[in-house]
Order: sequence, then structure tokens, then C-alpha cells
Amino acid sequence: MAKESLTFALMGNQNSGKTTLFNRLTGSQLHVSNFPGVTVERKSGHLREYPDSEIVDLPGIYSLSPYSPEEVISRNFLIKETPDCILNIVDATSLERGLYLTLQLIELDIPMTLALNMIDEMSALGRQVDVDKLSEELGIPVVAISASQNKGVSEYMRVSMETAVNKTKPLKPDLCSGPVHRAIHSIAAMIEDHAEEVGVTPRFAATKLIEGDELFVPELGLNQNELEAVEHIVVEMERDTKTDRLAALADMRYAFISEVESRVLRSKYASYEEAPSATLTLDRILLHKWFGIPIFLAVMVAVSWISFGPFGQFLNDTFADAITRLGEYVGTAMAQAELNPIIQSLVVDGIFSGVGSVVSFLPMILVLFFLLSLLEVTGYMARVAFIMDRLMRKIGLSGASIVPLLLGFGCSVPAVMATRTLPSKRDRMLTVLLVPFMSCSAKVPVYGLIAAAIFPHHVALVISGLYLLGIVLCVITALFLRRTVFRGEASPFLLELPPYRFPSLTSLWRLVKRHAREFMVRAFTVILLVTLIIWVLETYDFRFFPVDSPESSMLSVIAGKIAPFFVPLGFSSTPTVSALLAGFSAKETIISTLTVATSGSGMPLTDALHQLLTAPAAISFLVFILLYTPCAAAVAVMHRELGIRGGLFLIIAFQTFFAWIVSFIVYRLALLASHSITLFFLSLIAFFALISVALKLLNRINRKQNAL
Repeated sequence: MAKESLTFALMGNQNSGKTTLFNRLTGSQLHVSNFPGVTVERKSGHLREYPDSEIVDLPGIYSLSPYSPEEVISRNFLIKETPDCILNIVDATSLERGLYLTLQLIELDIPMTLALNMIDEMSALGRQVDVDKLSEELGIPVVAISASQNKGVSEYMRVSMETAVNKTKPLKPDLCSGPVHRAIHSIAAMIEDHAEEVGVTPRFAATKLIEGDELFVPELGLNQNELEAVEHIVVEMERDTKTDRLAALADMRYAFISEVESRVLRSKYASYEEAPSATLTLDRILLHKWFGIPIFLAVMVAVSWISFGPFGQFLNDTFADAITRLGEYVGTAMAQAELNPIIQSLVVDGIFSGVGSVVSFLPMILVLFFLLSLLEVTGYMARVAFIMDRLMRKIGLSGASIVPLLLGFGCSVPAVMATRTLPSKRDRMLTVLLVPFMSCSAKVPVYGLIAAAIFPHHVALVISGLYLLGIVLCVITALFLRRTVFRGEASPFLLELPPYRFPSLTSLWRLVKRHAREFMVRAFTVILLVTLIIWVLETYDFRFFPVDSPESSMLSVIAGKIAPFFVPLGFSSTPTVSALLAGFSAKETIISTLTVATSGSGMPLTDALHQLLTAPAAISFLVFILLYTPCAAAVAVMHRELGIRGGLFLIIAFQTFFAWIVSFIVYRLALLASHSITLFFLSLIAFFALISVALKLLNRINRKQNAL
């Protein structure tokens, strides 16, 4: 149908199914979630059926007023790059909210079609939409689809391609009426030439002038007399409507939407609350004022127990045994072939022992990601953000910040990138600094290995304790930064609570498969490279001769120079220090480094760890791993997002110093606990009392400065 290259812009509210539709149209496998704000930047791909044409998936927004970064991204693309057709996707179960954005898109007078998504869910709500009547009311083609079930998608793309090829613009670009409507027409007539120079319709430019859009108004280049005339018209409009300009615009649009809904929507029930809904029933329990947070904590404990408890440990041990047997088989085959002992050591001690020790944790990681993905896809994670809003505000953040922090349990890189959806720069910077306190999946194998070696009967308890410690320290740090560097109140928090949806096994499988692929790619790229470097440093001296004893290797010499720094923390041996240095590249390399660095002892890694770490030292070591600088990729993204001079060095210095201080305190408390439980609890109480006093003093100083 299309012989020329066409560009389609995919627009819609958050959580309306944009990414699912994008995947259907392009064959991509982008992350799909039942959670608002998955897409935080534009993504593009080529259409399956029309490979010469491109579709751009823009961030989910609710209006074309630039209140957030994603709204700026979406609006700039529409205005400055002018796609051939807008694919506007609307959640049929939330028609009113979706049509608010639709009316603004129609004002741009760009060829456009509307996909009425999730139409399959309407019958359960006792509702029905007259699609043909809706198309007539809006003046654009409307197609009912179910992106998740791939129903109506091909028909929608066919209609959209016809619209783009024929350049069919909306038939009714001027839909509303009333005093605001008259004001828009008066201003549009006055600024028509300015709007044409910018490349937008006079109506769209007029609405932006009424809104007082600080980003768009200067582009129109109006002189002072024209601006004063516009202001006079707006003041008249406000007097006639008896409300402010923004509310007047919103009221006009919602009044039109209400009329459209009354003509196209049929329902068995008088209101949404009266319809039988599992979502409302579950929300009465899961969003309960008193029970909501305890239920969330219970869910996370269950996730931890399943992932790291007997079941997860069984999967891990089984996989590790298989890798060990394979390594022994390869080593025997190489010995029988009389290969060079150095090569044998490289393959067996370096690759199989080092990389294999990391890969053995793959089943445990996949179980964790499966459970977290299950919570996300069903819609429960959105509820977590809602119930945590009140607590988050006490530490200076809005509930919106819980989204990146929860993503931090998976990987710090997308978690930091997700802070772009936060409305204020203050919230974004503060949240970026707090993300590393969340234990990412790369740290889980390290926790599991050391806990299994030193605390074999309390693995789940140790790992859960590290997760909890990270959260507690995140709260304390946020309180401190709120009263010092990041003063002020958190921005308002608005979150759409999506309906609960039974997860698609296909989408869950794709999520788990993607995480498995990412884990294996890291294992056989970054981790393999670091493992080989550590093997070389552990096997050769500085003249690159094989060493006779481990003490003369390059690794021992380098670690020896740094070791005094870690003596007060209880661990300063060559393997532990080397592992921490390697961990700067990727946290999983800590395992491979420990494995390679202890291979000369002839003992299994668990036995070697017993020789290297006492119980207090092991706790200190784990806490340091929890808190010190995240992987290089995460640090680079943090530096880019913060955008401060010297930010890279400051991030590394702050996090390493903070990790040292906390590990030192934890080590001393652990030593006290090993000698006297009474002294331990007294010291712990004194520690938290000291923190409380310090925070109160900071709060008092802050109030005095505000008063002055």
C-alpha cells in the first residue's frame, strides 16, 4: 500500500497498552508492564508488514502541556518532526481520560487514527462502546482492538496506513464550544501568521497561549502589543467562566467528552463502583489504611523465602553441581590430551571455576525475577507506590520515587533512567542517589555464596537482612539529605491505578527469558573478561613469569597496597580485597574473583571463605558489598542523569566512604554481639539514638534558617 517511507507516532496515556501494540506492530520485545510509566524515552522500530515505514513509541502522557520530561519529549516530536500519522491508543475502560489527550492531538490537525484498546475487558464491566458513532463524533477513524490478544491489530494498521498515505486529516479539528471556544478563535485569528511560521495550527497555538505555556509561547515571537491583547482576551474568558484559565480549558474539554460518552457508551450499571469488579474488591484489602503496608512486607518476605530459601538453594546447588561435573570432565579431557598446564589452569580455574560460579546462580535469579515480574504485570506494584506515598513523603520524596527504587532491586541502570519520569529536578537527583541502596540482582549471587559458606543454616535470613538494611539506610540517608542538600517538599504525586490483570504466560516467559539472556551476556562478556584479568594477575608476577607462590603474584602485590584500608573492617586478605576491586566493573565478578584467587589453596570455595572470614568479618564484608559503588554502567548512568561537574568522582567517593563507615560500625557491633548480647543491644540502641539526635538537630537548624 505504501511505496514511500512513512513515520507513525504512537501516542497514548500511561499504561494504555502502547508498548504492547508497538511489539505487535514491529515484532520487538520491549518491556511490557501493568504499571504506568514503563516508556521513559522514545523508541522506534519498523513495521512488520511495511518494513520501509517507521513507528516511534513515545512516552505515555495525559496531555500536551509540558509538566514532565516525557510530555516535553512527546510534544516536541509531534511539532518539530511532524509524523505522517498519529496512532492514538486509548484504554476503552478509561475512555474519559484517554479522550482528553485525543482532543489535544486532534488540534494539531495531523492525520490520526484511534485504537480503542482493551475492548475485551468492557463486557466484564457491563459496558459497550459504539465504535462507529465514536468515529463520527471525533472525525477520525476508530478501530476496536485488544493488543494483548492481537485482535483487531492488523485491521487498525491497515486503516492507519490508508490514513497516512491519503494524508486524511481530522474532519472536525474544532470540537468544543462556549466562552473558552470563543476566546480560542479570537486569539487564533490574531496569531495565524505566527502559528504558520512555527508549523502548528492557529488553534493549537491559541490554547498554548491561554495556558501560558512557558516553553512554547516564546517560539511564537509575539510582540508586546499582541501579548497584551491575548492577555485581555484571557481575562475576559476567566470572567465569563468564573474560573482560572487552566481550569476553564479543562472544563471545556471534559464537558465535550461527557457529551460524547453519553452518546457512544452504554452500561448496565449506573456507576463504575456498582459494576462487579475484582479490582475494587482486592483494593479494599490491599490498599487498606492499616493492612496495606503489612501485606506488602509479607509479600516481599514470601518472595525472598521462595527465591533464597530451600527451593532456590536446591535449584542453585543442582545447577552448580552440573557445572562442576562439566568442568571436571573438561579438565580430565585436557589432561589426557597433555595440553599446557597453564592453558588447563586458564580453562578450569579461570573460566569454569570463575564464570561457572556466577552462572550457577542463574536459577535463583530467574525465580526472583519471575516473582517480581508477576507482581508487576498483575498491577500490584502500582498499588505499592500508592500505599508507600505517605511514608515516602516523610523522608522528602513522593510516592512516585518508589517506582525507580523498586526497579533498583532488579538493576540500578534502568532504575536510574526511570527517575526521568519524576516531575521535579530535586526529586530526580535525590532518588538517583538513593537507588544504589537497593540490592540489585547482581548482588544476590554474592550474598548467597557468602551466606551459604559462613551462615549455611540462615541464608534466607542473611539475604533478607541485607535487603532490609539497605532500605533502612536509604531512609536515614534521605532524611539527612532532605535537611541539608535537598531541602524543600516533595512534588505532588498523581498515579493511575491500573486494573488487576491475569498475567499472560507468554509475556512472563519473555520477561524471564530477557533477564536470563542479559545475565548470560554479562557472564560471558564483562565477567569473563574480568575473570581472565584476575587469573592473569593471580598467575603471573610483574615480569609475566608464572609465580611459584601466590604472595609474589601481581594480584597479591596490588591488593597488599590497598589492604590496610580494610583492616578496621575485619577483612584485608588478597582474595577479598581483589574481589572488591573487581566488583567495580560488575558485582557478579566478586564471586569469580574469589573463586580464582582461592583456587591455589586446593580447597572448595566455601572452605576457603571459612579461612578468610570470621562471622563478624563476613557480615562487614557483605555490608560493604551492599553499599559501595555500584557497577560501572550504573555509575555512568548516574553521572549522566545528575549532570554535575565532577559527579563521577563524587559518586564513587561518597558511596565508598559511606560503605566504609557503616561496615566499620557493623563490624564492631558484630564483635560485641559475639562476646556479649547485652553490649550489642545497648550499642545498637545508642547508635540509633545518636542518629535520631543528629536528625533532630539538623531539623532545628533548618527551621531556624527558614525563619531567618
